[in-house]
Amino acid sequence: MVRWLLLIAAVLCEVAATLSLKAALDEPAWYAVVVTGYLAAFALLAIVLGRGTPVGVAYGVWAALGVVLTALGAAVAFGEQLSPAVLAGIGLVVAGVLCVEIGSHGPARRKEGGG
Repeated sequence: MVRWLLLIAAVLCEVAATLSLKAALDEPAWYAVVVTGYLAAFALLAIVLGRGTPVGVAYGVWAALGVVLTALGAAVAFGEQLSPAVLAGIGLVVAGVLCVEIGSHGPARRKEGGG
């Protein structure tokens, strides 16, 4: 459970940094949030990986949630459009990550020569 909370924190830091990057184009003070957010995101992701979360699952969830939350956040904060194609893409991203997560819990491999 802690791994998932840390992963969600990593995603939120990355989304905050990405949205702040757009804000920094008009107000350079936002670059402090950009740098801090990305550093925190990668540090938290490293902790999640260090706690045994498979790379494919951790990165897949991190990237996919980042895409979804950034698109939604940009729509709210900057008035960017959520067209039907964008919404369909978000759905496909979520479906893809679910496939990776479900697939990561497949049957365990048998050890060779273990009888």
